[in-house]
Amino acid sequence: MLENSRIVIENISPLINCGEYAIKRVVDEIVHVEADIVGDGHDIIQASLFYKHSKQRSWNESRMKPTANDRWEGFFRVEKQGDYQYYIQGWEDHGLNWRHGIIKKIEDGQEVTSELLEGAEILKPILKKCTKTEAVLLKRAIADFTNKDQYEEALNICLDEGLERILLQYPHKAVPYESQKMPVYVDRKKARFSTWYEFFPRSASWEEAKHGTFKDCENILPRIAEMGFDTLYFPPIHPIGEVNRKGKNNATNAAQEDVGSPWGIGSEKGGHKDIHPQLGDLSDFKSLVEKAKHLGIEVAMDFALQAAPDHPYVKDHPNWFKWRPDGTIQYAENPPKKYQDILPIYFESEEWKKMWQEFRDIVLYWIEEAGINIFRVDNPHTKPFYFWGWLISEVRKKHPDTLFLSESFTRPKVMEQLAKQGFTQSYTYFTWRTSKHELMEYVNELTKTDLKEYFRPNFWPNTPDINPYHLQGANEAMFMIRYFLAATLSSNTGIYGPVFEFMISDAVPGKEEYLDSEKYQVRHWDWNAENKLMRVITKINEARQTNPSLQQTNNINFCEIHDDGLMAYHKYDQDRENHSLMVVSLDPYYQKSGTVKVPRHELGLQAGQSIRVEDLITGNSYNWDQEWCYVELHPAMPFHLFRIHKI
Repeated sequence: MLENSRIVIENISPLINCGEYAIKRVVDEIVHVEADIVGDGHDIIQASLFYKHSKQRSWNESRMKPTANDRWEGFFRVEKQGDYQYYIQGWEDHGLNWRHGIIKKIEDGQEVTSELLEGAEILKPILKKCTKTEAVLLKRAIADFTNKDQYEEALNICLDEGLERILLQYPHKAVPYESQKMPVYVDRKKARFSTWYEFFPRSASWEEAKHGTFKDCENILPRIAEMGFDTLYFPPIHPIGEVNRKGKNNATNAAQEDVGSPWGIGSEKGGHKDIHPQLGDLSDFKSLVEKAKHLGIEVAMDFALQAAPDHPYVKDHPNWFKWRPDGTIQYAENPPKKYQDILPIYFESEEWKKMWQEFRDIVLYWIEEAGINIFRVDNPHTKPFYFWGWLISEVRKKHPDTLFLSESFTRPKVMEQLAKQGFTQSYTYFTWRTSKHELMEYVNELTKTDLKEYFRPNFWPNTPDINPYHLQGANEAMFMIRYFLAATLSSNTGIYGPVFEFMISDAVPGKEEYLDSEKYQVRHWDWNAENKLMRVITKINEARQTNPSLQQTNNINFCEIHDDGLMAYHKYDQDRENHSLMVVSLDPYYQKSGTVKVPRHELGLQAGQSIRVEDLITGNSYNWDQEWCYVELHPAMPFHLFRIHKI
């Protein structure tokens, strides 16, 4: 397309897939926009950011500033949830060009009578939109510019910086050029900061060998709240299939008393809109959700799009499944693993539109009937990407508070695509990153590349599916280290609760799977128990709740430290008013010591200025006045979580 403008705008950031997908923010965050903006010749150019919420009629304008090498930057703050758009406008500015040109001629001693007349014509239109105070200067300028007897006075007005400010405030935009409009989606703040606790409600009973209920779960809520968790995630709570039900430790043949896997959803007792009768009924679940809210906890549900062989869908919608030539239905497989108790949905069905609408209605049902606003989505990478984009968009139209966590441990670009389609948060590879190099490389990838604009990581040390090798047979220090790393590197974190806090680590030999997995049996936990790990987790969560620097992920810088077994990093909030410094030993067995380089420049410290670092776990504090400071860590307490105070 031909353009009459003399301005070129390119290399805009942030921009995802040329604007196909929205960048993500939460309420009150700042969007920092950069672009290369160039014009031909030597004329002065200017640029502005225009932005608005989808429910606003008019655009807001924020001026951009040049940085270096024709790179410009601008900022705007998002104040509401929902969809925003922004674009960049650039123009050759006749008013500024005139003033800067005439000043050069005045300084050179040239006659500028003609240029003064040109200036009068540029200033006249501004009179219609300026303030009364500004109009006083403009009227005097116009009068003096057009009166030869006021030549010297006119020259002085040209040199007046007040005139420059008026020309900047009311620009003369000669043939402005506008970029494409780019999308932003703004979530509530919990999208960026959340602390998850997972447990199986059927294991909530305080009595051994008894199936738990939602009423039992209510008794556990105060314990979870006291530990500082704000999100309680349940595996599926629906009726469990009886056909091909799995036994303990994933045995192919279940005994009569075996309860099966909650992910084998559906039986004659109901499907995805129903509740397992041994847990309670809808009123019991709603009571649990309400009591959790009073304690500052949101209940998150599992959304698993699959069916047991006896799910009502199989009878009512047989075309939603893939049938083999021998008349049987294809069950789920991930060779060599077999899931005979689970049937995958056949998304290529001719009835896909009806299917999509049904699956959307499942989510809407739990939002509207039970007050659920958070969903952990099981294996989303095995369903079509565009389905998720559609479903998430449809749900947000009616319920913008809804958050979706992608449970997808697969190829990086697949995980990234799910985030682009709208998933609020994502599980990550943190679970397997253990060395200093691996951790720093991975966190920098998440926070220093385009991923920071749309991929919100949620760090989990373990899950019911993953018992990582480094936790198998691990000591208390290793469990403390892994939670500390998860909770301070990422602002979204979670644990598979009782198994982690009680340091259960027995594994299926040679596999990253729990022995006697709770996925296939009811476990009994001592919900009255307390240990050092739990107290440390509580302290870490308290620090997260009270320090904004720990409530975001992207503002992080790794610090130099003289030991490969030690890692240090600095985090700060958006306004740079709250600063944290974390120093952690990656060795759970031996004492480590070294010197850490304090990020004095990032802290804005003056030469000779000291800081006080307060350890939020132990309560100890130290005054540091040097750039390099000594630290020493022992497996009994293998990290420092410092809040930095300027002295």
